[in-house]
Amino acid sequence: MTKHEFEVAMTCEGCSGAVTRVLNKIGEVNFEIDLPKKLVWIESDKDVEVLMETLKKCGKEVKYNGTK
Repeated sequence: MTKHEFEVAMTCEGCSGAVTRVLNKIGEVNFEIDLPKKLVWIESDKDVEVLMETLKKCGKEVKYNGTK
């Protein structure tokens, strides 16, 4: 599985909770959230576009930083 890094405009625990909820819905992903750095690492075989669109559902600005 590939590990992708995304920058998500999270400011609080509520924001990271929203990210957790949308990612849990797509299944077959492992993820880590670093709230202070506003980073989300997602390990998945899904297409980057799918992951990006899923993250955008939490209502925050999302930027793809590449694979790690």
